Amino acid sequence: MDLLAIASGVAQEAVRLTAEAEGEPLFQINLFQVIIAATNFVVFIALIWTFAFKPISRILADRKDRIEQGLKDAEQARHDRESAESERLAALQEARREANEILAKAQKVAQDSREADIAATKAELERLREQAAVEIDSEKQRAIAEIRTEVADLALRAASRVVGETMNDDRQRRLVDEFLKESAAGSGAARDRSG
Repeated sequence: MDLLAIASGVAQEAVRLTAEAEGEPLFQINLFQVIIAATNFVVFIALIWTFAFKPISRILADRKDRIEQGLKDAEQARHDRESAESERLAALQEARREANEILAKAQKVAQDSREADIAATKAELERLREQAAVEIDSEKQRAIAEIRTEVADLALRAASRVVGETMNDDRQRRLVDEFLKESAAGSGAARDRSG
């Protein structure tokens, strides 16, 4: 706009100087010069618009678009950050819930396993106790049989010394049977007394 003022000032000075040189009145408008000046001005404005204002306005529009896009991206990033935080908290709660479920299942399995082991141990102990009782009873019967055999042999030897004669098989058998009956009756009476 300052250029317009300067151009118009230069044009007026040129008109005044021309008028003084010719002796004409000070204020005279030359239509040809006005048209030339206007045409020059329009060409000047067109050139400035084409080579300066359009690129500058394009640069400003691009910058405005980048700023708007940056603001949109920042808003989207803020929204994404908030949703990511809520998703992280939800995932953390889900992980804690699953961990508690796994822990509860593991504790239940451990308890069941412990109870099964205890039951198996009790069953094994009962089986071993019964087996030991059977073995003790059979060992007791074997020991009693050995003792009876030894007692019978001792009784036969004592009887043969007392009688002073040798014993034959029938006689020995009869004496042993009688002794065993008497000792069985005595041990049964002893058991009745102790029971």
